[in-house]
Amino acid sequence: MRNFNFFRRLSRAFNDYPSLSKVIVVSTISGGSLIAYAEANAFNGSKGHIAHADAVASNDDRRIASSEQVPKKKKVVLLGTGWGGMSFLKSLNNPNYEVQVVSPRNFFVFTPLLPSVTCGKVEARSIVEPIRNIIRKKNVNISYSEAECVKIDPNNKKIYCRATIDSHSKGEEVFAVDYDYLIIAVGAQVNTFNTPGVMENCHFLKEIDDAQKIRKNVIDSFEKASLPNLSDEERKKILHFVVVGGGPTGVEFAAELHDFVNEDVVKLYPNVQDLVKITLLEATDHILNMFDKRITNFAEQKFGRDGIDVKLGSMVTGINENEISTKVRGNGEKTSTAYGMALWSTGIGPRPLIKEFMKQIGQGNRRALATDEWLRVEGFGNIYALGDCATVNQRKVMEDISEIFRKADKDNSGTLTVKEFQEIIDDICERYPQVELYLKNKQVRNMVDLLKEAKGDAAKESMELNIEEFKSALSEVDSQMKNLPATAQVANQQGAYLAKCFNRMEECEKNPEGPPRFRGTGRHRFHPFRYRHLGQFAPLGGEQTAAQLPGDWVSIGHSEQWLWYSVYASKQVSWRTRALVVSDWIRRFIFGRDASGI
Repeated sequence: MRNFNFFRRLSRAFNDYPSLSKVIVVSTISGGSLIAYAEANAFNGSKGHIAHADAVASNDDRRIASSEQVPKKKKVVLLGTGWGGMSFLKSLNNPNYEVQVVSPRNFFVFTPLLPSVTCGKVEARSIVEPIRNIIRKKNVNISYSEAECVKIDPNNKKIYCRATIDSHSKGEEVFAVDYDYLIIAVGAQVNTFNTPGVMENCHFLKEIDDAQKIRKNVIDSFEKASLPNLSDEERKKILHFVVVGGGPTGVEFAAELHDFVNEDVVKLYPNVQDLVKITLLEATDHILNMFDKRITNFAEQKFGRDGIDVKLGSMVTGINENEISTKVRGNGEKTSTAYGMALWSTGIGPRPLIKEFMKQIGQGNRRALATDEWLRVEGFGNIYALGDCATVNQRKVMEDISEIFRKADKDNSGTLTVKEFQEIIDDICERYPQVELYLKNKQVRNMVDLLKEAKGDAAKESMELNIEEFKSALSEVDSQMKNLPATAQVANQQGAYLAKCFNRMEECEKNPEGPPRFRGTGRHRFHPFRYRHLGQFAPLGGEQTAAQLPGDWVSIGHSEQWLWYSVYASKQVSWRTRALVVSDWIRRFIFGRDASGI
């Protein structure tokens, strides 16, 4: 009887509360198990159905009202998964955007360690982080499409993409993606300067595939040279490695290859070690031109001691499968040299997508997309570009000199006092960073001292300048303008800066935080991008590295190599890659480099 009353109360509960649509009751009766399944919707009767329908209608009404209140998310399309794109994704935390990443590469590569991959010091997978590992940890709605953007349509806010994997679908090969904001971070490609034979016969070092191909080619060269049916001349040709370009990539690869030969080839290929030759061709007067002269001189001397043949002023005029033709800059002497493997590392140029887009928007004569100081492509408020595919076109002081003077001259007297200028000096230095650089190079403490110097009245605090004197004082400031280097450091900072702007977009539209508009009213929404140089390294082999840090601090030696290890380990994008890279370094110290070529 008690059991009957229990089930009768349970049945009444299902009728009174339709939300309990499915219930499983498990109890024990005389040591056995009883499992009862109740479908409330099937047995509720008309009252239950009506209550359930009312509840559903009420939920639908609330859902509709909620959708009307929540504004539609702005769509951000990001092209590229390199340094700029990765930094933007990691730093973005504003959930008010819907982000779609489009890239033919579904992973990020830590490019500074690519030379280490070429000779087995670091494994390829250790410096690769899947892009989905990065986006899955974000509280922002981010999706990824493995495709290549083939066209940008800024008028209709669309991009057209082509899938890079064979889907065997019968649909259109090219698909369109709409955007509210477009971020272009596709990087750059190798610049061959239209030299004949480069694309067909040279290796490059821009992607992880390039490093793996070089690694296989290096090992295959030693294996081939070890065959018994070859002459010494044939072996020398096979083991002649030529590096074209004396920049950081070319120098580091030459150093890595030299270490591999002296530390591992000696043990693995003892019969051919004395036949190896490494040649570095540089068209200018020195290698590592972007570094301090002390580093340049040390690198050239060290390579000379190590037996690396550095040929300065040597311009490559053509390459075939057997020989490299060069011309000496100055006297025009031409020579041809037999080689086994060649690496081309002479600079970068725009990708086809960027070339076509620049033609569309009237920038066809430029080498990279021109942006303003807020990384917006010139002429477009909703398209941004960063990294190697773009360059910041810093506005000149002399273009706005009259407006600057008018803003500073608050009493409209036609002259500028020291006090009036001091009130606006911080805004000028923020808007035009070349001013601060000019003062540093002139060894002048501040702008006021510069104006006094121009007036020739340095002792008078009540000094006043008219517009012509003001122009004269700042006439040489724009000569200090320089393009930012195409480095991972620049792209990384630009991505983080742009993400910060998107994180605070709504707030800064209401309360702008940037410098005043000299050609207009109000202030800019954000502070302009300002690159902060953190230093640079040049590994030179033999566990020695050259370090050039801010403040004209230059140091070369073994301790800087350990600093290099520490910095590059800390800069990895995840703990997974950090652990893999460090373990590769430890493995190399204990067991040597992997010479399998896989």
